[in-house]
Amino acid sequence: MTSTATPVLPATLTLGAVSLTVSNLDRSVAWYQTALGLRVHTHDATTATLGDGEFTVLELVEDPLARPAGRHAGLYHYALLYPTREELARAAIRLSVTKTPIEGASDHRTHEAIYLADPDGNGIELAADRAKTAWPADLGYAGGPAALDFNALLATVAGEDFSPQVRPGLRMGHLHLHVGDIEQGLAFYRDVLGFEVQANLGSAAFVSAGGYHHHLGFNIWRGQGVGPAPEHTVGLRHWTVVVPDTDEVRARVTGAEDFPGGFIARDPWGTAVAFVA
Repeated sequence: MTSTATPVLPATLTLGAVSLTVSNLDRSVAWYQTALGLRVHTHDATTATLGDGEFTVLELVEDPLARPAGRHAGLYHYALLYPTREELARAAIRLSVTKTPIEGASDHRTHEAIYLADPDGNGIELAADRAKTAWPADLGYAGGPAALDFNALLATVAGEDFSPQVRPGLRMGHLHLHVGDIEQGLAFYRDVLGFEVQANLGSAAFVSAGGYHHHLGFNIWRGQGVGPAPEHTVGLRHWTVVVPDTDEVRARVTGAEDFPGGFIARDPWGTAVAFVA
């Protein structure tokens, strides 16, 4: 008998490191250390890993030929998730002290967020979740975001000394991608991989496991029908999903590629997600 049940990823799913192509490794490492206070875990001639000193959230790989991203599929932003609102406030102060420009800031009701880009234009969200008991039933998608109340955020750490480095507890919260078609994206991320849809806004969709507001968003804001990223482009190499067992997911994926501890699957635009146990 063939099962017709819709696949569902485990509620215990978490996200691991995001791997990015950058054009100048030393420049990027210095920026992430200074602007975001990340700690360098490893650093060799072409690759570096960074995080909170315990957990790696970011891998940077240098490609001196890499060009800025254009109108194609790939990374919109990745979200660094801070363990507390106070840690997000310290991150905001870090940006102010280092005079790092931001591109926006929002209150999504499930989480608060600050948006910026690294030296290559890779999009970054700095986020802190509200307690799940405070999340609205619509997960904040019905009304759209409000402006972030910076005064209230910064008040949580009023009087503290400046903190140049992140404290333990930083994790990868979610990814947001550019794709060429929302329905094709759902056919892959929902119907093959097993993410559950939390919102479909027509030009963007948000999916997750375990009722989270989103582990992944994807949009067509660069245009319906955009194609894969060209070779030698800065941006996403792969993002990582951590599950208890990769075999069940791998069985659903056509063309899975071997990867240490698991496998890589590619969406219709070639964007790679690594599943590891």
